[in-house]
Amino acid sequence: MKSFAPPFILAWLIRWIAYGASVPNLEALIPQRRVTENLGILQDPYPDKPRITFRPDGTFKLTVFSDMHWGENPWDSWGPEQDANSTRLMEKVLPSEKPDFVVLNGDLITGENAFKDNATLLIDRIVAPLNAAQIPFCSTQGNHDNQKNITHLQEILREQQVAPLTYTRVAPAGVGGVEGPGNYWVPVYEKASDPSPVLVLWFFDSRGGFSYGDNSTAIPDWVDESVAAWIESESATMNDAWGPAENRGALAFVHIPPHLIQNLQARLNSTKEPGLNADILGSGSTQGTTDEDDVGQDNAFWNSLNANVKNLHAVISGHDHGDEWCIREPTENVIFCFDKHAGYGGYGDPSWGYGVRNLVFSSTEPKGGVQTWIRLEEGEIRANVTLDESYS
Repeated sequence: MKSFAPPFILAWLIRWIAYGASVPNLEALIPQRRVTENLGILQDPYPDKPRITFRPDGTFKLTVFSDMHWGENPWDSWGPEQDANSTRLMEKVLPSEKPDFVVLNGDLITGENAFKDNATLLIDRIVAPLNAAQIPFCSTQGNHDNQKNITHLQEILREQQVAPLTYTRVAPAGVGGVEGPGNYWVPVYEKASDPSPVLVLWFFDSRGGFSYGDNSTAIPDWVDESVAAWIESESATMNDAWGPAENRGALAFVHIPPHLIQNLQARLNSTKEPGLNADILGSGSTQGTTDEDDVGQDNAFWNSLNANVKNLHAVISGHDHGDEWCIREPTENVIFCFDKHAGYGGYGDPSWGYGVRNLVFSSTEPKGGVQTWIRLEEGEIRANVTLDESYS
């Protein structure tokens, strides 16, 4: 479905009217695909929020919390204890790491254990440490966030309601497929006054789980093919607004790993590609592998991402709690990284530890390397590597 004007024009008009001005001629406002740099300012998807920027020293730091799994076993003492442990971890990590931006990379809630009347209230508890620290953030949703008593959309809308500094958005109508609304991007600028960003953070909804309601059925566990055309369209608009894609960097987040990652585990070199490797990838570990007939359903998304998004430093996923390594996917020559299981809920082994993945950009250079490492709750660092052209 096409709107009569691009979204950035609509947002601009709303602000225009809010200031009491008469509505100008729409035809004079809609660009013809060849635009000036002012379009870069107009195409700000967050007109009422602070722009995300690099630090004055030219660095930018992200901290990723993955698979928090709040709300397990609410009927006994064990479940609430795990939620308290997860909150404690966040409250230790955030003031210590001091990130510029945080990503919650899926499976925020163990939805199958949640009650319909209060499931979304778990979001309030998840974002409370971020609200208290006043750190901007956004989220993806995972397969456990789509269940009979909770949906991805419900989580996103609640997050937007209770977290002033969330940058999570909903995809346009028709993008994302069944129960997959969480496809969007966040621009990161060198300075807030700049007309165009130097980095774009992409977020994709890999869906999975089960549909809402008593007659719950399985939801496809891959990024819907409609997202492929959306990536192409958004990339073209960005290029018109901000110049060639080669002028900016990119980083992508999706909860369930692309299926091509599964076969790479066997060739891991623990010296060159360090990190915990305790989860053997199998059925359901990557997109479209729960049913062997669905293998490859994420190809449209994967191919479009790599064809249209330039200087893609890495694609980052959670889902498989016992893995935390990075490896280069050879068919597209792009680096993939697992997150670190952050939540005390969800399956796992205490020996694996709980923590986060940090990523630090040392400059705004779009082809520059990104340093990344796993930080455990008590501060231990492991799998410290630089993601650049020579990695893996």
